Amino acid sequence: MTGITLALSKGRIFEETLPLLAAAGIVPSDDPETSRKLILGTSRADVRLIIVRASDTPTYVQYGAADLGIAGKDVLLEHGGAGLYQPLDLKIARCRMAVAVPAGFDYAAAVRPGARLRVATKYIQTAREHFAGKGVHVDLIKLYGSMELAPLVGLADAIVDLVSSGGTLKANNLVAVEEIMPISSRLIVNQAALKMKRALLQPVIDAFAGAVRD
Repeated sequence: MTGITLALSKGRIFEETLPLLAAAGIVPSDDPETSRKLILGTSRADVRLIIVRASDTPTYVQYGAADLGIAGKDVLLEHGGAGLYQPLDLKIARCRMAVAVPAGFDYAAAVRPGARLRVATKYIQTAREHFAGKGVHVDLIKLYGSMELAPLVGLADAIVDLVSSGGTLKANNLVAVEEIMPISSRLIVNQAALKMKRALLQPVIDAFAGAVRD
């Protein structure tokens, strides 16, 4: 396709991207929450959207199946960001990556240098780097579903997960004890596409940048 393909995931990222797309004159022809289509047309004949799982967005962009994508910093850190240009922090889908433990758990004692901790997370790379920086040995347990369950049933001492309101933690008697980093969504661009299609892509990137500043 000689036009632009933009990879997006459903849910919060899609909803918060709509005003940015509008600033670039792009209006999706279907709502991905109600449509079964995975490729959506837009108000611009030269732009289409593909609906992918959030964790797959960087892969589609890296390999050129999409020219642009929008992905959370959490996903990009796990992916490694190879072959991707990240020109913009879009400041959307904000939350934080944090360590959480059961209320009453002595986290300070558990992370003394030389200590060993069992941590459940889907963010293996981020968790490994965080605890390595503290000199703490961790046994990382990869989960894909509700992290909050792991400490409650004795699978792990702590979890590393995204936290926004903290309501789910509270409901499960867990507390966030350490923030690892703030998270937001980034615009990512395939490096080869930027060279080959700069005339098409740059105005879209500039429109996004203008909308973020506003």
